[in-house]
Amino acid sequence: MPNILLIGNGAREHAIAEALMRSGHQPRLFSYMKSNNPGIASLSEKVATGSYNDMGAIQKFAGSCRSHFAIIGPEDPLNNGIVDMLKDSGIPAIGPTKSLARLETSKSFTRQLLEKYHIPGNPKFKNFSSLSDIESYISELQYSGNIVIKPDGLTGGKGVLVQGDHFHSKDDALRHCQDILKEHAHVIIEEKMEGEEFSLQCFCDGKTVAAAPPVQDHKRRFVDDKGPNTGGMGSYSYENHTLPFLKSQDVPDALAITQKVADAIYRETGNLYKGIMYGGFIAAREGVKLLEYNARLGDPEAMNILPLLKTDFVELCQAIIEGTLDRLKIIFDNKATVCKYVVPKGYGLPANHPEAGSASSRINIGNVGQARLYYASVDKRADGLYMSASRAVAAVGIAETISKAERIAEHAISAIQGAVDHRPDIGTKAAIEKRVEHMKQIRG
Repeated sequence: MPNILLIGNGAREHAIAEALMRSGHQPRLFSYMKSNNPGIASLSEKVATGSYNDMGAIQKFAGSCRSHFAIIGPEDPLNNGIVDMLKDSGIPAIGPTKSLARLETSKSFTRQLLEKYHIPGNPKFKNFSSLSDIESYISELQYSGNIVIKPDGLTGGKGVLVQGDHFHSKDDALRHCQDILKEHAHVIIEEKMEGEEFSLQCFCDGKTVAAAPPVQDHKRRFVDDKGPNTGGMGSYSYENHTLPFLKSQDVPDALAITQKVADAIYRETGNLYKGIMYGGFIAAREGVKLLEYNARLGDPEAMNILPLLKTDFVELCQAIIEGTLDRLKIIFDNKATVCKYVVPKGYGLPANHPEAGSASSRINIGNVGQARLYYASVDKRADGLYMSASRAVAAVGIAETISKAERIAEHAISAIQGAVDHRPDIGTKAAIEKRVEHMKQIRG
């Protein structure tokens, strides 16, 4: 009966908590959250709330719970060095140390790692710490294609700027670079890659890398991928553990890149990466390319893969910690999933928008049928649930086919009443066929 410390308060962590509590080892869950999540709290023996910057408070809570190991959900605690602190306290963690978390927290570290160790998947890129020489490099890339601008640091999944979507001219690009350098030490400029994106979340014990089924996320706020980038409005996966726009070799190629990155990190630092390597990839004309890595499970992608995990999640975590992942058979159910986020109507819109007040409004949840609900950012009060300014509730449909899973998720959304919105197109036949046609045009 292990004592497990869970760090995080979102829907991803709610899904992690649920997966842990399915274990035959009957774990006791202790959760430290930035704000109280009623879904996580209902599964936990004890909870504490506080800042992810307060290492002393987290250390004290972990010690009082006599934690056998910890799972780190969000990226901020990793960047704050929480795994280092827990390690010093004798508590192993599913998550990399601050140095190894640079895989996510420093895009330049990752790009240069691939370059140094000749790992495939890198686009043309260059890292800049000042505006000098940026203009000539932008001109060079614009001549051969469009560009992407990325801050070298954490941005909550909303910092990437794509030419044609977020800016158009070279002058616009230079202004964005100047603004980024006011807040970040470096800015990375890359060639824009044309294709379809997919997420491949992998478990890693430092030597062995094992992949979960691929997932496609939807960052844009509105239907047909319109509007601003968000933390993710929803995602889907297929029952055959691939995606219909991918070639048969795309997922193995992405997994091979991740395995080489795990090997390179050890060669570069002398330390084993233990935790999640979540690669954001793009299927392009010339093959699979790497967009970025995250050092933790995705949100919403965790809600697509964890409910399908048939292997005992506690045993999987222990194998990561002990370095025995190669001895564990990791099995996922052959079912399709569709995850759709319920958000306040004003989510992703300017603060002066007429719907901005929806963030603090109450929601009522009726009969959601077969769907699973994961709380993200809600406050449980005496008279019910209230939304904050972020994503509120994730509804997940799981079924033998993608169409049935989508209907289950959409039915659940209809049962959530209030000043809410969602993307009804996620997981639909029309939206997916559009991506299939897109890849046919690119790859022929």
